Amino acid sequence: MNRNQAPCRGTRHAESEALHLRGLREARAGRPASAAIWFDRALDVDPLNASAHLDRGVILRNLGRLPEALASFERALALDPHLTAAHANRGVLLKELRQWDAALASLDSAIAQNPHMGSAHANRAAVLLELGRWRAALASCDEALRIAPHQAQAHCNRGSALRALGCLSESLASYDAAIHLDAGLAEAYSNRGAVLADLHEWEQARESYDAAIALRPDFAEARFNRSVIALLRGEFSGWMDYEWRWLNENGKTCRERRDFAQPAWRGKEPLAGRTILLFAEQGLGDTLQFCRYVPLVAALGATVILEVQKPLVKLLRGLPGISYAIARGEPLPAFDCHCPLLSLPLAFGTQLDTVPAAACYLEPDAALIAEWTKRLGDSGQPRIGLAWSGNRRNANDRYRSVALAQLIEALPPGARYFCLQTDIRETDRPTLAASSIVCHCEELDFPATAALCAAMDLVISVDTSIAHLSGAIGKRTWILLPQNGDWRWLLARDDSPWYESVRLFRQQRLGDWCGVLSTLNENVRRLFDLR
Repeated sequence: MNRNQAPCRGTRHAESEALHLRGLREARAGRPASAAIWFDRALDVDPLNASAHLDRGVILRNLGRLPEALASFERALALDPHLTAAHANRGVLLKELRQWDAALASLDSAIAQNPHMGSAHANRAAVLLELGRWRAALASCDEALRIAPHQAQAHCNRGSALRALGCLSESLASYDAAIHLDAGLAEAYSNRGAVLADLHEWEQARESYDAAIALRPDFAEARFNRSVIALLRGEFSGWMDYEWRWLNENGKTCRERRDFAQPAWRGKEPLAGRTILLFAEQGLGDTLQFCRYVPLVAALGATVILEVQKPLVKLLRGLPGISYAIARGEPLPAFDCHCPLLSLPLAFGTQLDTVPAAACYLEPDAALIAEWTKRLGDSGQPRIGLAWSGNRRNANDRYRSVALAQLIEALPPGARYFCLQTDIRETDRPTLAASSIVCHCEELDFPATAALCAAMDLVISVDTSIAHLSGAIGKRTWILLPQNGDWRWLLARDDSPWYESVRLFRQQRLGDWCGVLSTLNENVRRLFDLR
């Protein structure tokens, strides 16, 4: 061969394979960075070596270099579309990148080429869980376990699918099977804790979360869920674990995390002469509940900037202690430190018996109250405000909201009823139009709603922002709660330490409003002496 002539493809491939094998030996020896170098050398010699691209992608994924890993898998598939392992690994990587539809397509390709790849079925189930396709996820888990019965992760995913389908005892059995196969699978202990919480086995749930955290001390989801169990039981030591919400990737709060150059305030640092930013997180109801701490912060000598959701700005500008109230997304004034609203109970060391529960910590506009009172007139009948559904994006909305037609059946005659919510669902519109409920939806912002609540004799609401608004202004408020009620309403109580004027009506069985609404009817009749 001419000295200046390039080596033939076969020679290059053989040399490339030798370098590739050296990289595999480095990988097996636990030296991934060195393995990546040898794979790069192999590909320098023969860029058409599809297997080397595949193994390079695996190593780069393990090194956390995900975009490069994805490029390697895609190059391998461009060279050899029948490389099943490349489809499977690409699917797993896309799952980690939360590109669910693309991940599903890649795993489907792997399974089409090799239907007996149990790991691909198991990973497909994990993606389907993220897409909310519970029954398909369960089928994929079952197929994965038919092929390879001892996959602990597949049992764990099966438990998640069964829990989402409401099959709690079967879900618990799947998590137990996962733990039996892999006693170090922290995720299975954590998910098992969630099922036990669904079953109201609170102590066992906490023990399961404890086991998960013992295995993985930085397991944010398990710590957050453990905090919810504690707070639900009135154990306010749970505020410490509640801070893990910011690191819980499966929760909404994590995606709202703020990175400020200024330090966080957690209650120990002096505030006199300093400016603090208090900012809203989570929902409107959360802001209304925890803005009660603003006067306490101001009393420490701080200038308080309050950043909240835009619909609440006008209402909260009158809150005592605020220097500036601005909408989220607007430019922030200068500040020295910051604290999210739901971290204030921890900062102030709040316990069950020290909840700052002033009878009325929000004051509706007096002129608006007078205006609404005049408009509503005096019929001699009690005025009752209603809110029966909340934000549809809330994870528990299917349980916490009630159909208007069902609520109306429980409302006794002899009172005047008023709609307090602005978002009327299509399924409720015909019922509302045919009812005698007075509706001013198009005129209601939060200041107007607060004034309208103040003009009522009673507010009846499901667990949504209207309930918090009415409680915050000190109006008599009856809240209808599902059996799986939020932690802030505690357990087995008909009152609330957060609101003096609130009474709670709880479901005894999940999804069954009949008993709650029957009790509501009796109490409305008794309160207003209605026949």
